[in-house]
Amino acid sequence: MTDETVEKSITSDGSKGSESRSPGQLAWRRFKRDRVGVASAIIVILFFVIGLAAPLIAKLYGKDPYTTYGINTPGLLGDNGLPAKPNGGIDSEFWFGIDPQLGRDVFTFLLYAVRNSLLLATAITVLIMIVGVVIGITAGYIGGKTDWILGRVIDILLAFPQQLFFVAFTPVVLSLFVASNEDTPTSIVVISLITLLVVFGWASIARLLRGQVLALREREFVEAAKVTGASPARIIFKELLPNLWTPILIQGTLLLPAMVTTEAGLAYLGVGMQDPTPDWGVMIGYAAGFYQDDFTFLLFPGISMVIFVLAFNLLGDSVRDALDPKTKR
Repeated sequence: MTDETVEKSITSDGSKGSESRSPGQLAWRRFKRDRVGVASAIIVILFFVIGLAAPLIAKLYGKDPYTTYGINTPGLLGDNGLPAKPNGGIDSEFWFGIDPQLGRDVFTFLLYAVRNSLLLATAITVLIMIVGVVIGITAGYIGGKTDWILGRVIDILLAFPQQLFFVAFTPVVLSLFVASNEDTPTSIVVISLITLLVVFGWASIARLLRGQVLALREREFVEAAKVTGASPARIIFKELLPNLWTPILIQGTLLLPAMVTTEAGLAYLGVGMQDPTPDWGVMIGYAAGFYQDDFTFLLFPGISMVIFVLAFNLLGDSVRDALDPKTKR
């Protein structure tokens, strides 16, 4: 029995078949039957809730990610700068232990790291999708010289070795705002990261949507809209865009975890967020220097990041299968 047969045989009230359901409702029904997708969605939502509620959780917990408890309280750190208690100093007072040298609370630092990393990755993803959608639809619908020029820009951006470019040019961009002998404000680092990742991240989305629009603009419903005198804006928003939500949503769900790992990688390499700002990459980079003596400190940010990225990637696959069942694995 095929998916279409199953969907037609399942009714909401015993009388109406799937013929009365919208494509969105059918996609939601397919998604709810995907246990992996539902479990992944729960995990992803839990991470976002924890990130947004980090200040409240830290307040109830009674600690913050910036206080150097190990330095302020004798006995928490040994003479070598490592936690005096086993397993990174985990106890009833410090649930995830304390970090080496400074003795900051790992639990609250991780809470704020999740918060900052997810907010930054979400902002980058939203901006990339907006720019990519606008340019991709514009190039595909207008065509001609506009399409040719935008196509060449996309080709150039896709030809760049992006990771190498980010590492090389992030300090250059920062130097435009802050002198080399001054500390760089976190806000400038955030703006620079968002700018670079958006400028070099929209090209693949735009190319995909350009191809979709090239196929759609010759369809009968678009030609009919032109005959009735509809403006280009109306054709784009009323005729083309509703037929592009599936690739847009799929690309968005796959892009966000990629931005999480990219941003964390830049922080790990020292060209992104910097200590003491909580961030997944900052934590992993700092913990990497002590993994032989205090592996627990590396364990918490590493495992949490792997769980989130894996769950979001599985969620993206499930969303793709629900929106376009022909591509189901």
